[in-house]
Amino acid sequence: MNDYIASHEKQTELYKRTLFIVGLSQLFGGLGLAAGITVGALLAQEMLGTEGIAGVPTALFTLGSALAALLVGRFSQRFGRRIGLTIGFTAGGLGAVGVVIAAVLNHVPLLFIALFIYGAGTATNLQARYAGTDLASETQRAKAVSIAMVATTFGAVAGPNLVSVMGDVALVFGIPALAGPFLLAGAAYLLAGFVLFVFLRPDPFLLAQAITREQDLADDINGTVRPKARPANRRGIYAGAALMVLSQFVMVAIMTMTPIHMGNHDHSMGAIGMVIGVHVGAMFLPSLVTGYLVDRFGRKVMAVASGVTLFISGVLAAVGPADSMMAIMFALMLLGLGWNFGLISGTAILVDSTPLLTRAKTQGTVDVWIALAGAFGGGLSGVVVMYGNFATLSIAGAVVSLLIIPIVRWMSARGEVITS
Repeated sequence: MNDYIASHEKQTELYKRTLFIVGLSQLFGGLGLAAGITVGALLAQEMLGTEGIAGVPTALFTLGSALAALLVGRFSQRFGRRIGLTIGFTAGGLGAVGVVIAAVLNHVPLLFIALFIYGAGTATNLQARYAGTDLASETQRAKAVSIAMVATTFGAVAGPNLVSVMGDVALVFGIPALAGPFLLAGAAYLLAGFVLFVFLRPDPFLLAQAITREQDLADDINGTVRPKARPANRRGIYAGAALMVLSQFVMVAIMTMTPIHMGNHDHSMGAIGMVIGVHVGAMFLPSLVTGYLVDRFGRKVMAVASGVTLFISGVLAAVGPADSMMAIMFALMLLGLGWNFGLISGTAILVDSTPLLTRAKTQGTVDVWIALAGAFGGGLSGVVVMYGNFATLSIAGAVVSLLIIPIVRWMSARGEVITS
């Protein structure tokens, strides 16, 4: 650790290596994430016999991710990213295994418990994006977040397109086909945790804290007058949190009911998997470009772009022909892109606004609200569709997404640091 504190070159080298290790873990994490998104609602519909509460799985694993986000943030603040993220991914893997067991036994209470635990993987997958920012400069933070998210793309896009394959594998072992993707999710999350535990050394967050302490100590000894760690920028925290919460709410609500909507209009499992794969790809693949745009043109511009893109997506999902896979795919692609804009710009705002002393803890707390927004959106989506239809849900999501614009304007009008 001391060698890294004393050498800027070693810090730069570790920063690059951290991005690679986090990216590798995110590749596996993306595979784990895809199972719940693609077949969670369908599995619940099959076991419960109704679509009215088909949004419950999404609500459960996002509620689980809320608790996990809080715990992973606390563990990361105290013990570093390596320990916090490893614990989160391991819990997510065990939860996925529990879902498979529940499906085999046709045990609904166990399914709900396992889905709740499985949510830890979702929260950890999101929190891993912060690890790349610990040693990044202010002009590298959005790019660091984007690199981790791009790595997630490969697993997250492959996962939905392996639904049929994993279903066939599951049937060979006497497991219900819809539980097959959770077999893959369990192995993927456990592998992600293993990669971080073994290779994320020295811990970037602990090193960043040590560097700050060393600089402060040297300044005190030398009598150098240097600004100490700035306090938390609360308005910036609120702006970043609100942006990510609204993006998550709209995205999860529409995404959750898309497989049900497509199934009701006789789309095949392969088609559903392809649409969700494109959606998840749009959530993560544009991240490198998004990170550059956020760092180059500012947080505010990309935050507004998020609201506009989500609005267009909701409108297209509502008015597009239900029997057209391409129309649904385009709407879901924009839904993922709007979420991507919101998450990266919101994350950059949050990191800009928090000092190292409380950064991981604050990030965990904000991710709790993001997860709760997803849980509420997922749970509410089934009810809205039951009493209305998919178009009603999509239009409601479009209207909610526009709230991003006045929130960003209100925050920036009060001198908020949300530009670059």
